[in-house]
Amino acid sequence: MTTSVRGDQLARLLGRWHALPGRRRSPDYAALAAAVRGLLSDGRLALGVRLPAERELAEALAVSRTTVSAAYRNLRETGHLTSRRGAGSWTTLPHGHRVATSGLWTPDDDLGMIDLGVAASAAPVELVPAARAAADDLPRYLGSAGYHPAGLPELRAAVAEAYSVRGVPTSAEQILITSGTQQALDLVLRLSVPVGAPVLVETPTYPNALAALAARRARISTHGLDVEAGWDGEMLLGALRQTRPRMTYVIPEFHNPTGHLMPASLRERLVATAHATGTELIVDESFVDLPLDGARMPPPVAVFDRHSRVTSIGGMSKAYWGGLRIGWVRASAPVVQRLAAIRVGVDMASPVLEQLVAVHLLRNSAEIVAARRAQLRFRRDALVAELRDRLPEWRFITPAGGVTLWAELDGPISSALSRAAEDVGVRLAPGPRFGLDGTLERFLRLPFTLPADDLVEAVRRIASVRHDLDHAPGPSWRSPAVIA
Repeated sequence: MTTSVRGDQLARLLGRWHALPGRRRSPDYAALAAAVRGLLSDGRLALGVRLPAERELAEALAVSRTTVSAAYRNLRETGHLTSRRGAGSWTTLPHGHRVATSGLWTPDDDLGMIDLGVAASAAPVELVPAARAAADDLPRYLGSAGYHPAGLPELRAAVAEAYSVRGVPTSAEQILITSGTQQALDLVLRLSVPVGAPVLVETPTYPNALAALAARRARISTHGLDVEAGWDGEMLLGALRQTRPRMTYVIPEFHNPTGHLMPASLRERLVATAHATGTELIVDESFVDLPLDGARMPPPVAVFDRHSRVTSIGGMSKAYWGGLRIGWVRASAPVVQRLAAIRVGVDMASPVLEQLVAVHLLRNSAEIVAARRAQLRFRRDALVAELRDRLPEWRFITPAGGVTLWAELDGPISSALSRAAEDVGVRLAPGPRFGLDGTLERFLRLPFTLPADDLVEAVRRIASVRHDLDHAPGPSWRSPAVIA
């Protein structure tokens, strides 16, 4: 069944749609159409949603029906709206576009765009030799059906060894290989979170984790991270005690998007509190291999687990390459067996060849990861220097690891700035994408995975449109409503 959005709901999403840069010189219908396209581009308005009738939206926005009719016509012309008499109008994507990994739509031939919506690096030079070596290994597996729901034994053993080296004794039977970290999360949620169950997540957090929880129709509570201090331990543990969620999802190593690193003391208290409240912990370790400043890493959260409350997920997307699609789950052996049984009903197993490639990459992990850290450190420092030079009013903490910087802007302009940046060839993921309720408009995630020259040029363009936001002719605002 098609989802619908009411006029008042769409009006709240649109906010001050006249605030888009330069749109004051354009007709109102063009500004309205551009604002709807902006909602689609940053993921706040889903595809296939039926928009309100023209009269209903006109009343909600306090504009003429002619304005809304012209805006809808403009959206149909650009391919963002499909209408059928008697059925209404619903959101679509233009012909020749696709949904990018960032969740944003992008033209297939949009080669000139600097994409800061994706927090992932290009493949390392070692990938091709690893693929050739994997192809040489492949004949060993060609005599079987090729289905290994829990993963190839040698890859499971390699991942288990990496956990043991980090101080968490792990056997291969405790590892499930998945098609990326996102599938690892999805399988754990299928096993541990019944439909409608309460869950606790950080805010901001990884948008695709929120999407996975929404698919389970979970009842989500949040714990807010401070831009400078990160987690407030007492508030996080208090939220656990008060809400007693079925599951809590955390990113303790170089949190996405803030870059914070959870201290060891809080990790230990978090596990103890989870046990006391009957809460399962899902620990996303996607960035654990990427400390950039040589600081000693705290022990893994699983070190403190004595009651099988912690399920760790991770993968090769951030330190190696996202296109490899290799992830994993570390849990107790019985849980891994149950996850493998669920996995059979999803996609049977991960590709054998890709798992063999992963085995060869992990054998050379020391060299590959060291080179990735040096690359990211250089790019991070270039981004930080350019931000401080061109946008000194923005506030942020230089992350000690990971791949993202979380900037607090000088106003609630994240979505408007993102739409403006698109016009000058920079794609951004605005703050509201990392929360539940359309807030976080004062924040912007900036990954430093692109070459330094691209990052410097992106900041230059962002600064130019930020200046334009201040110097565009002032729009006339509607008086704010008083809500008691």
